[in-house]
Amino acid sequence: MSHSCFNPDGLALSADYARTMNEAALPEIDARRTDLQVSGDGGRPLFVSRFDAENPSGTVLIVHGFTENAVKFSELIHSLLASGYSALAYDQRGHGRSWRDPALGDHSLTHVDDFDEYVRDMEAVVKGPLSGMPRPWFLFAHSMGGAVSSLFLERHGGMFERVALCAPMIEANLGGLPVGAAKAMCGAAKLLGKGKKRIFASKPYSGPEDFENSAAAGKERFDWYDAVKAATPAFQNNGPSYGWTRQAIRANHMVLAPGAVERIDVPVRVYTAERDGSVMPEAQKAFVARLKNGQRVLVKGAKHEIYRSPDDVLFPWWHEVLEYYRGNVKNDGSNG
Repeated sequence: MSHSCFNPDGLALSADYARTMNEAALPEIDARRTDLQVSGDGGRPLFVSRFDAENPSGTVLIVHGFTENAVKFSELIHSLLASGYSALAYDQRGHGRSWRDPALGDHSLTHVDDFDEYVRDMEAVVKGPLSGMPRPWFLFAHSMGGAVSSLFLERHGGMFERVALCAPMIEANLGGLPVGAAKAMCGAAKLLGKGKKRIFASKPYSGPEDFENSAAAGKERFDWYDAVKAATPAFQNNGPSYGWTRQAIRANHMVLAPGAVERIDVPVRVYTAERDGSVMPEAQKAFVARLKNGQRVLVKGAKHEIYRSPDDVLFPWWHEVLEYYRGNVKNDGSNG
C-alpha cells in the first residue's frame, strides 16, 4: 500500500483505515517486533513486545489502560517507529496475553488483588527488557496505566527523559457513586468472598461493542480494534471485579498521598480529554498542580481514549506528543 495512507507522523488516515492498518501498518511493525516473556511480581509471566527503529533517537515505553493491551496501540507504535523511536509495550497482568488468575473463570473479567502488583510488574519491565533499549527513555501511559506509571515515578527517580500521560486515572469516575459508598460496597463484597466476582451492572463480553457508548470518538479506529477484540478472546477484557474497583480507589489515594506527587523529578505532560466519562479531570488538575515540572493540556473534542479520536483531533495532539519527546514543547504551567 502507498505511504499516502499515512500522515507525516506515520498515523493512518481514517479513509480505508482498517485496510491501512491490516495491510500496511501491522506488517511494518511486525517486521520490527520481538516478543518476550518477563517474570513479573510473584513470578507471573508478562507478555512484552519490543519494536526496534532504525537509528533510534530513544525508546518509548507504552503502559496501557484498564481492559486494554499492547496491540490496541499499534497505530501509535507505527508512528513512533516512523518518527525514529523504538518502542516497548506490554500487557499488564490480567490483560491480553499476560497472566490472569485462573480462579476468575470468566476471561473477560478484570481483577487484581493489590494495585501494587501492577507497579512491581512495571518495575520488572523497566529493569528487564527496557534496560537493554536505546536511551533516552520516554513514557507514554494511558488511563489505568497512568495511575500505575504515576506510582512508579513517585518511587523511582531519573528513569525517563519525559512523560506523557493520556487521560490518566488519577481518580476513576464511579458513575456518581460516592467514594465512601463504593469502598464500603467493595469491602463488603470481599468479606463475603466475592472480591473476584464481577461488579454489579457489568456483564461478560458478548461480542461487538457499541461505538456511541464507547470511550472512542473516532468511528474508524473504534471499528478496527472492535473487530480485533471480537476475534481474539485474550483481548476481551470488559469489566472489573469488586476487588479491582476497591484497588483502583486505593491507588487514587496513593497517587495523591501527601508528599508523593512532589517526588516525581521528570517533566510530565498530562493530556485531559474534553469529553472524558471514565476519569475525573479535577483530580488531574490537582496532580499537575503539585508536580515540580508538569503541565495539563485539554484536548478538545476527545473522549477518554484520545488516541482513538478522528483525524482532526488525533493528528495535532499526537504531533504535539512527538514534539514534546523531541524537546520542542516545554512545560510552562497548566493551560487546561
